[in-house]
Amino acid sequence: MTRLTERFVLLGALVGLGVAVNGSILPRASDPCAAIGGQKWVSPKAVRDCYNAVPVNETLKSNILDVISKSLNFHTSVNYQIQAPPPFDKAVHEDLFKDLARIRAHKYARDYDMHIDLSRTLKRLNDGHCVWINRCYDSFFINYLPTPVVLLTDSSGNQAVHIAPEAFTVASAEFPDEIDFWQNALPGNLKGKLESLSGAKVLSINGKDPNVAIDANALITGSFQGLGTRQNSFFSSYQASGDTWTYSMGNFAQQSLPLDDQVVLKIQRSGSSSTDTITLPYRSRFTGPGNFTDLATFLSGHCVAQGGTNGVDLNAPGVQEVPPAEKPVARFQQQPAISQQDARKEYLNVILDTTPPSDVVLPPTLTPGAPVNGSRNAAQFFLLDDKKTGVLALGSFSDGDFNAFLNSMLDGLVSLVSLGATQLVVDVSNNGGGFICAAHWLHRIIVGPMSTSVPQAGLNTTARDGTLARKIAQQIVDNPDLDPNLQLLYNPRQWRNANETFFSANTNWLLPPVNKVINGHQDAFSQLLGQECQPESFPSNSPDVALFDPKKVAIVSNGRCASSCSLFSVTMSKEEGSKTVVLGGRKGVQQQYCGTVGGQSTDFSTIDTEIKTTQLKSDPLAPPDLLVNGVQGITWRLGFGIRDPTQPEEWQDRPADVNLPLTAEIVNNPVEIWKAVARSVL
Repeated sequence: MTRLTERFVLLGALVGLGVAVNGSILPRASDPCAAIGGQKWVSPKAVRDCYNAVPVNETLKSNILDVISKSLNFHTSVNYQIQAPPPFDKAVHEDLFKDLARIRAHKYARDYDMHIDLSRTLKRLNDGHCVWINRCYDSFFINYLPTPVVLLTDSSGNQAVHIAPEAFTVASAEFPDEIDFWQNALPGNLKGKLESLSGAKVLSINGKDPNVAIDANALITGSFQGLGTRQNSFFSSYQASGDTWTYSMGNFAQQSLPLDDQVVLKIQRSGSSSTDTITLPYRSRFTGPGNFTDLATFLSGHCVAQGGTNGVDLNAPGVQEVPPAEKPVARFQQQPAISQQDARKEYLNVILDTTPPSDVVLPPTLTPGAPVNGSRNAAQFFLLDDKKTGVLALGSFSDGDFNAFLNSMLDGLVSLVSLGATQLVVDVSNNGGGFICAAHWLHRIIVGPMSTSVPQAGLNTTARDGTLARKIAQQIVDNPDLDPNLQLLYNPRQWRNANETFFSANTNWLLPPVNKVINGHQDAFSQLLGQECQPESFPSNSPDVALFDPKKVAIVSNGRCASSCSLFSVTMSKEEGSKTVVLGGRKGVQQQYCGTVGGQSTDFSTIDTEIKTTQLKSDPLAPPDLLVNGVQGITWRLGFGIRDPTQPEEWQDRPADVNLPLTAEIVNNPVEIWKAVARSVL
């Protein structure tokens, strides 16, 4: 479908919704989107009223479901996720195709209702690679409270939810234009005293034990198999993000949809023996881009397929790919922007989230001081006061320059060693992944050349082997001129077999398929694929000795370490004996030090480029062009386990060695956390 034809189809659908292309048929006074258009802050109800004004259009509904259903034929884990094995059997048990058929048959009153059902259906996979995001709704407005919460442990070992000690500092800096609204919303003698809530113990949320709200959020937040990690997403946390450290508000204080209007909290303020009951309203902040004035411009400007929503034929005359940072998927990938060259050349394994990466700033009093030489963007290096503990704070495995990123990691570790560091803390809190070969490189340079790092520093993998995938690979084999620059995933020259030998250009590496029966369903996968990084993607200056004893390495996070971060953490823990530490977490709940392992992630637009470039768009198995401003994530390769190499690592246990309790003195304070790890773990 051409872009012009696609535009006409969508405009026809908008007219079918009762919306004129150049204006609203509804009188402006009765148009709920007109009531919030052009405003930065509005009530969540006002946003819902706008969303609820969009009725279901069967053409668009069918298109969305067709794209998702046919894209899932490239997703490795569909049949595994019908019922995952222990320890994740209670967390992952979603029959996607059964639920997509239910959604297709169901009659929804509103498009927004359908979106919530569809989004949560995909989130029940607890797989941050396989997510449905509709930019028309997800994080178009973001719901905020000025009171992020944390889970603290006192000196007696008792746990309680508290409003974060730094809550007012964060909120007043991030929301200076709205802080007075919340100040004035407080009751009685608390009016204007929002700061006094910081550090308060939360006794109940909406009249119930706080754990009820935490567990309710864990059921719908998705992304991670581990219950402890999904519980932890309720709380605020931090991330190394380059020149500034960022602060994640957590799911309590930040919602990607306008779900709640207010929260009723019963609290005990610090230093007080009495309790207060307060009602705090959520406020929705517009996030852009652009703006709108009414329902018509909301739909036509923000709900229509954008450049990069769909793939392109790379060989079409005059075709220009949308830069990676400008694609709709980029907003929701938990990584910094990457270059066009690196996006095509280097393999990615990165989590998607309906909430974009945070740009809220960690307060200066909690921010680490000046880093040592070698620090760059999301990779920051520090030496603690003990002069023996080095720290790599690694907020992502991505960077705008792949080669510079890899060299900076080596330079930073060498700097730490030269300064006397003999042990290493790697803080990967909220690291959503990125370049696969960057994860393998970090493993390699820490431990040196050994059987677990050369030639394979990661996991052997497999791809889904469906009929259309085989056709794509065969088209490339039969027509080498389709991909002379090795830009397509299915080009055999991209991959090595299990013996670490590149496939020849005339080999369809998906034949013969490896047939399996998974949860009673027939499935097919490629043969085993070997390592993808060495030596082509590694700098030539790989050290010939270990920089650190891996048993003197501690990998620290809040559990939210995914994708390439998982590839690094799993291999370092299970092969090298490095310690793993999860910050906080409810007592009695096993904390997983990482999740959403995958092997390589991608999305519908990338697969659509493979289909179009190999001239298979007219194949009945090919998904149509997406008509809405949506993103569908895919796990394209699945890594095999280390303890059990016959089964995917995705479903194998990754319990943290240490669950470090968070106290009021160290919570969201990276340096104090690193010191605690150095004292008690290394």
